[in-house]
Formats: sequence, structure tokens, C-alpha cells
Amino acid sequence: MRVGVFTALLLAISVCADAAPADAQLKALYDSEWAWRMAQFADDENNTRPVPDHLPSVTPAAQIERLRTWRSVMTKLNGIPGGLLSLKEQVNAQVFRFQIANLIADQEFRLYEMPANSDSSFWTDFDDRARRPFRTLADYRNWIAQMRDIPRYFREQMDEMRAGEARGFTPPRVTLQGRDGAIAAVANGRPEDTPFYAPFKDMPSAVVPSVDQGKLRAEALKTIREAVQPSYRSLLKYWRDDYVPHARTTLAAEALPNGKAYYRQQIIEYATVDRSPEAIHKLGLAEVASLRAQMIAVMRQTGFAGDLPAFLKYLRSDPKFTAKSPQDLLNRAAWIAKEFDGKAALYFGLLPRARFAIRPVPADQAPFYTSGRGGPGVFLLNTYDLPHRPLYNLTALTLHESAPGHAFQMPLALEDKSLPAFRRNSYISAYGEGWALYCEWLGQEMGMYHTAYDRFGMLGYQIWRAARLVVDTGIHSQGWSRAQAIQFLHDNTALPDHEIETEVDRYITWPGQAVSYYMGELAIRAARTKAQKTLGAKFNIRAFHDAVLSLGSVPLPVLTQHIDRFIADEGRGPYPDLE
Repeated sequence: MRVGVFTALLLAISVCADAAPADAQLKALYDSEWAWRMAQFADDENNTRPVPDHLPSVTPAAQIERLRTWRSVMTKLNGIPGGLLSLKEQVNAQVFRFQIANLIADQEFRLYEMPANSDSSFWTDFDDRARRPFRTLADYRNWIAQMRDIPRYFREQMDEMRAGEARGFTPPRVTLQGRDGAIAAVANGRPEDTPFYAPFKDMPSAVVPSVDQGKLRAEALKTIREAVQPSYRSLLKYWRDDYVPHARTTLAAEALPNGKAYYRQQIIEYATVDRSPEAIHKLGLAEVASLRAQMIAVMRQTGFAGDLPAFLKYLRSDPKFTAKSPQDLLNRAAWIAKEFDGKAALYFGLLPRARFAIRPVPADQAPFYTSGRGGPGVFLLNTYDLPHRPLYNLTALTLHESAPGHAFQMPLALEDKSLPAFRRNSYISAYGEGWALYCEWLGQEMGMYHTAYDRFGMLGYQIWRAARLVVDTGIHSQGWSRAQAIQFLHDNTALPDHEIETEVDRYITWPGQAVSYYMGELAIRAARTKAQKTLGAKFNIRAFHDAVLSLGSVPLPVLTQHIDRFIADEGRGPYPDLE
């Protein structure tokens, strides 16, 4: 027995010794690439670095250099012997390979030539940047320097748009109508009312001495008038006179240059699995049928005597299902978030240190924005057009966008210093959106849905994501029209018509992203079912959730492998002291 233990120990030491050089080689590669990547893009979405004093270069030369660099990184990654990596670094290698492969593909398809669509654009990014924490005097000065860089940055972005326009690589024209409102608001508004001035409205004296505040405000207003607004006026003219009139009239991603390969790659990037559009479409139809049956059963619990279309019409039209004011909607969401706080310790071992705010979507974006979005530090709730913001959806929306969804999962990843930076700060849609959608479903177990209407709203959100599998693939590979997609969502979900139209435009201009949600949730629920069935009485829901969240953001195959190891380890989570 002693000889056997000694032999095993020697073998373990030998394996560790073999892994050390390969581990070090991989770590050096992903650390250097991540530092280069952050320098290239001059900012990070999670606001973990100081405000930069410039904007990224998006010239053709810069794009070619990025492609060359990422191809070189992939060659080096392929040269590292994966079999000699430790288990931890094998996972890092899988995630890093996925990221680099998609970055290469995006450059090869020249996605940078379409930097604006119905959902987001390079100019709306500044709304988020202006609301990030400004922690030092240098942050304010750098923000002014960044504004001075806008004329150069906008010229380069418009050059890229022209290149895309010349080869038919644009969003569909129908999805761009009215999207110039955010441009016009900055171009023609008062400088102090633009998002660019927001950081200067309330400068804490502990950060910016009072003697410097007046000078900074004056300099900011001057920069907005002389650099920012003229750039927006040039963009507005180009948008209205050239880009939108010459945007393509087709809808499908497969109608773009090399469209079939492009759409298949977008599915891989967002869903993280290589499934054909036909298979995804078929899965979506089956899931919609199953969820529709569940919705009818819950409808009967409300006492409604009519059929499902009549019930949907009732939900969309009765004012008792809507908030009385924007503040009322915000208050109700805050109450739901605090209710979850009281249950969190029952379902999660490790809780994030970070808190989040609940804020309305900026007015210039709200008419075309989704019902809400969340992330580190914030849950943005759309208070525009209250009759189309039904309260029966609010619990599911809040669980998805705040805690335990995006404003919970992302901070946990950011706070986990055991993960390399490229994993802490990255977001993979199938995992992140799958987790947030799973949180909506988990709300049943947590007792968050207090009425049959709330439960119906949750199922309505589930079928909405299942319907995305049908609509996304229908539009981009089966010739569906915009009207056909809108009708399918109208007939099968409880979403208000205004939201259906904005959502369909989002799917049209963002091919593949919509399929990530439900594919991710199905993978997490399948992993949980397997763990519960295999572990039996040893299954601990807190340990399972901690195991899922300890990964950061990963492709679905990596998640499945991780839960298989969790099961093999008899359900012990990453934080046994918290279980």
C-alpha cells in the first residue's frame, strides 16, 4: 500500500513537472495578447481601468494588423502541447482558443465595416462610457482628451461604413428608420444636455478640488461645442443622405457577401456550438409548442375563460397590468431585487461584493431599446411608453438583468482573481444569457412569482427566447419577412407589439445572437438535471450554482465538462466552507 501511494505521488510530481513549462508558455501567451487587446481598444466594458485619453484606431491598416496578430497568436497556441497542460490551464486554453478563433473570424468577415445597427452603434457607446465611475482628476482630464479625439474617430468609422456600403455589407434599411434620433440629440442639443457633459455635473470635491471644477466644466463645454457636435453633425448628414438610402433592402444574413458561412459563424460565436440553422429552427418549434401548452395551463389558473389569443389581447390592453409612472416601474423593480436579496443565501454560497443601481434607459435611446439590460453596477430599465411595459413581465426581467442574472454573474467573474484577466473581463453570450434566462426559470423555485399572471409572464419570457430560435433562423436562412417574424412573436408571446417590433429589428441586424439565450439555458438545465439524478441526496443547489458561476464566461462545451467534473467530485462546490 505504501509503495502504491509513493508511486502515485511520484507520478503526480512528474505530471506537474511536465505541465509547468506548457502552463507557463500558455499563460505568457494569453496575458500578452490580452494586454495588447486592451491597448488596441482603449477601453473596457467593465470599467476596471482608468478613463483613457484617446479612442481606438479603426483604419483599414489597424484592422489588418489585428487580423495578423490574432492569426499569429493562434499559431502559437496550436504549438503548445495541450496534453501537457494542467487541468486548470486546459480550461484556460479552451476558452482562449474560442475567443481568438472568433476574433479572427470577425476580422475575416470584416464586421468592423458595419459599426452601427438598429440596436447599438459606435456613437451610442459614449452614453455608457460617460456614466462609468470617474475616480481621479486624471479621469476627467482624459475624458476631455478623448472627446477631442472624436473627429478623427468618427471619420475613420464613417470610412469603414462606406467600405461596407460599397460591398452591400450594411444593416437592412428597414431597421434603420428613426435611428438617427440619438445622433441628432447630440448634434443639435445644448452641450450641457449631451451625455458627454454628464461626468461634469457632479464632481465630488474629494476627487476634483473645487478650484479645478469650474475650469474643467468650461473646457468640457468648449470641447463638446468645437469637436464633438460638429462630428455628430457630419455623421447625421452622412446617415440621412447616404448610408440609410443606400442600405440593403434584403434581411437575411445569408444574403450578405459569403452569407451562408457568415451566418454559420455567427451561430458558433454566440451559441458556442456548431448547429445548423435547420436543426435550431426545428428545436425552437418544438420548445414553443411545449411552452405554449404550459402557458395555457397557467392561463386557466387565472380564471380566464377564453382562448390564448384572447388572453394575450387582454394582457396587452388592460391598464391594470402597467405601471402608473416611470418611477412606479423603477420602484417595483427595486422591490423585486430586494426580495431576491432575502433569498440569495439559500441558493448561492458566494455572493458578489459589488452592488448595482437601477436606472432608466436614456431618453434618446429608449424608443428603440430593449425592455432592460443589466451588467456590473447597473440594471437599465426602459420606462418609455409605459403601456407597453407590462408588470407581469417585470419579475422575470429583473431576475434576468439584475440579481441573480447579469448584475450578479458578471461581478462574480470580475472579482475572481483566480481567473486570468481575459476570462474575468470577457463575455460569452450563450453562457451569460443562458445563465440569466436560467435565473428567470429559477424564480419559480425561489418563490418569486406570486400570482398566476407573474408565472404566465415568466413562461412568456421563456417562449419568447424559444421563439427566437425560430425567428432568427427563419429570417436569416429561410427567407422570412419582417412581418412574418413579427406575427410569429405576436401569436406566441405576451410581448407588447412595440417591443416585438424593436426585438425583431434587433434580430435582423444581429444574426445569431438571439439563439444564444435558450441554447445556454437548456445546457445549464441539462447539466443540473444530470447532477441531481447522479448525485441524489448529495446534490446541493448552492454548490451547483457556485460551480457554474465560478467559471466566469465560457463556451457551453466547457460548462458541460466542468459539471461532469463536479459530479465526479461528488458534488463538492468550489467553496466548500460556504455550502
